[in-house]
Amino acid sequence: MPINIPKKLPAREILENENIFVMDVERANSQDIRPLNILILNLMPEKEKTEAQLLRLLGNTPLQVNIKFLHTASHESKHVSKSHLEQFYTTLEEVKKSDFDGMIITGAPIEHLDFEEVNYWDELTEVMEWSKTHVTSSLHICWGAQAALYYHYGIDKFELPEKCFGVFRHQINHPTIKLVRGFDDEFAAPHSRHTSVSEEQIKSCDDLILLSQSDEAGPFIIISKDEKHIMVTGHLEYDAVTLGQEYQRDCSKGLDICLPEHYYPNNDPNKRPLNQWRSHAHLLFSNWLNYYVYQETPYKWD
Repeated sequence: MPINIPKKLPAREILENENIFVMDVERANSQDIRPLNILILNLMPEKEKTEAQLLRLLGNTPLQVNIKFLHTASHESKHVSKSHLEQFYTTLEEVKKSDFDGMIITGAPIEHLDFEEVNYWDELTEVMEWSKTHVTSSLHICWGAQAALYYHYGIDKFELPEKCFGVFRHQINHPTIKLVRGFDDEFAAPHSRHTSVSEEQIKSCDDLILLSQSDEAGPFIIISKDEKHIMVTGHLEYDAVTLGQEYQRDCSKGLDICLPEHYYPNNDPNKRPLNQWRSHAHLLFSNWLNYYVYQETPYKWD
């Protein structure tokens, strides 16, 4: 089944060129089925890239999915046009009375700040609090995962001695849990962050399960025991070239940045990197949509 997105969203052409089935509102309304309504709080600066990455994964399931994009009203985005936000995004105030089957909160390049120093932290905590009664299951990515661990479970992030940057091997701790159904015992995933969270604190929290971790990158997939919150500290949604683009960006700024680890063939930045995580990205998103959203959400919200 297709993903339902606005006709003029720039990501639509990208997805159609990749032969991903997309649908517009008119056709979706003609089908007598109950679609899933997913809210995406996009905190990334280059919003259009993130839109395409997430929609690519959400569109590859047997479920019809309606997407609504959310942005923070208290923060002015500098890397996306005002017209794009006005046409395709909404704010919490406009959706407060609505219910959503699932929500995604993305990462954001603000790890150097304490959570309370982020200028939209109060608004983000309002979203996370609102989600407790208006969202069936929430998927939090990278900084969004760290923010969720801090707000919901009191687990703070800490600064790493050097950036966790590259593609790392991960192991599965609980292979019978539905979120990792179909995963290999060991799999690759990209990371790009300056901070991490404590494996010990996660394991000692009665409300959380550490599903997957990496010897090099630390905790990766964490799920709450009530299945309302899934925290992924890396970026399975990334394209093959995304880490390379980040590396070139930082080099052009004169920043002290190392090559992303285990990324370029033979550590040669002139060679095109291979996507080693695509299948597990699709598995994660399809498992989340199926087992934690579709199977759990009410057909009709009260």
